[in-house]
Amino acid sequence: MYKFEVAANSFILQNRIDHYSKFIKQLIAVLFVALVPLISFANEAVPVAEDPVLEKRLIDLSENLRCLVCQNESLAGSRADFANDLRREMREQMKANKSDEEIIDFLVARYGDFVLYNPPFKTTTLLLWFGPLILFLGATIGLIIYLRRRRTQLEDIPLSESQRLEAEALINKTNKE
Repeated sequence: MYKFEVAANSFILQNRIDHYSKFIKQLIAVLFVALVPLISFANEAVPVAEDPVLEKRLIDLSENLRCLVCQNESLAGSRADFANDLRREMREQMKANKSDEEIIDFLVARYGDFVLYNPPFKTTTLLLWFGPLILFLGATIGLIIYLRRRRTQLEDIPLSESQRLEAEALINKTNKE
């Protein structure tokens, strides 16, 4: 009878172990499925700077430069491959002890004034600087001319005698009330 009890206990114990291992596997699967969406909120890792002062200078300088791929985003905020290449080039020039002005001059010589968020005031950028003002003044002058012509086109149509008498009767009626 002793062997039978040991075998029965062994069988029960094995069933419980199988049951708990199956439960733990299911629990791990549920946790994995629950945590997978959190991975989508992860951001791209920012590379650790070799020199934090140089990286700060790079970010300050690239905030005032336009990404040539994105065009509405600064070079510092862009994640385009071309922007990464430009930042790498700027980093190398900073390591070569070039000043910010020299780096900007290099980028302008290579890519034109479009790379700058605040382009310089020169003959090729006159329309850029004064274009909005010229358009505003032109639209205002056009509106004034249109309104003056429209005023002269409207004619005063005189009332006939019967219409005038009818209007006076209505006015007198409203005054009495």
